[in-house]
Amino acid sequence: MKPRYSFGGDEHVFVEFGEEMSLEGFFASMSLTNAIRDSRIRGVTEICPANATLLVKYDPDVISPADMMGEIRQLETAAEKTEPVLRTRIIEMPVYYNDPWTHETLMRFRDRHQAPDATDLEYSAKISGYDDVSSFIGAHAGSPWFVSAVGFVAGLPFMYQMVERPLQIDVPKYLRPRLDTPRLTVGHGGCFGCVYSVRGAGGYQMFGVTPMPIYDPRQELNYLRDFMIFFKPGDIVKFKPVGREEYDDTVRRVDANNFEPLIRQVTFNLEDFHKAPTACNQALEGILHDR
Repeated sequence: MKPRYSFGGDEHVFVEFGEEMSLEGFFASMSLTNAIRDSRIRGVTEICPANATLLVKYDPDVISPADMMGEIRQLETAAEKTEPVLRTRIIEMPVYYNDPWTHETLMRFRDRHQAPDATDLEYSAKISGYDDVSSFIGAHAGSPWFVSAVGFVAGLPFMYQMVERPLQIDVPKYLRPRLDTPRLTVGHGGCFGCVYSVRGAGGYQMFGVTPMPIYDPRQELNYLRDFMIFFKPGDIVKFKPVGREEYDDTVRRVDANNFEPLIRQVTFNLEDFHKAPTACNQALEGILHDR
């Protein structure tokens, strides 16, 4: 993928690897991100990879915009030769699908939805070709998701489903955004899944909620003491459907500060995934549960 460069004002260089989301685009972005980080270009203050793009912030009093872009361009060749292998985490996230809180919220905003007479799950299942909501939930939770960007609001992950493209869930956002979305809603818009880290407006279809906080500005939760934001680009997420009882139990454990997410270290090879997506996903889940 040949990157396209542009300036973002006088403090940013924007690098684009494609106009559509793909794992290839993300890996190209991560390779150049790592090359820029390792080269320690003077003046760089922040590097932000996202989906198939990359934003580099720099201090123009230290390095000129032209020199900054020239430094990054010189790293292209080395980045292109990098093997598409990532040492990362796979994380199990419990999800209470079809929960009462997102249901109450979505019913308040049916006038903004494509299908006012259906719930978000019913609509998504129908346009995705599934016979019922249960089958759709099975597809949503049945494969891992790749965190390709974190942002929009603090800690919100954008996630890309790790299946062959024809099998990827693809549902549009609401016709008009809602004025409310419960905190920790698991949603979907276009090709992206997400988890709403805070309560607020939103337009993604709402599928359920997770009891697992992903953003803690006070850094009081045991698993968020090192950094207030849980997810980072490159993480792999496996959703685990849970019922009300397990959801409530997890909430109690979170409140008591003794909940620990299930996390395993894994090596993800993009070429191996493309050769056999199902086998690769099964291997990842096996590592997650030590099989």
